[in-house]
Amino acid sequence: MPDPSSDRSSDPSSDSPKTTYELVGSYDGVKQLVDEFYDLMSTSSLYETIWSLHTQPIDVAKDKLTLFLCGWMSGPSLYQDKYGSINIPKVHAHLVVTTQLRDQWLDCMQEALSTQPIPDDLKKYLLRELSVPAQRIHESTIRKI
Repeated sequence: MPDPSSDRSSDPSSDSPKTTYELVGSYDGVKQLVDEFYDLMSTSSLYETIWSLHTQPIDVAKDKLTLFLCGWMSGPSLYQDKYGSINIPKVHAHLVVTTQLRDQWLDCMQEALSTQPIPDDLKKYLLRELSVPAQRIHESTIRKI
């Protein structure tokens, strides 16, 4: 994932965050985002369809997404350390992710991002970047229809 902070000062002694992971608040910030994401998904009728697709215990889904996003945002590869390597389309191969489902997921993430104490340009960047794997999942699973 490209790093939106690449335009900041190149001063190596700078204490400013250097990765997307750090910009969102490191592990705690990613966890806060994922908790909000699943809280919204589980309580809003707008996301009931994607919520219904979660068959594993929600604490496992939260853990997997949190750990995955940590590495995806240029933080530690916690997902791989705990669960092994990941192929995102393959993990979702048991689903048929329609355009509607893809958009529901992205809308829920956008709403979760809107509540986070991070700059708006970073929120927009994250949503744009998350749309790439969401589209890949959609394209790989829609072939089943």
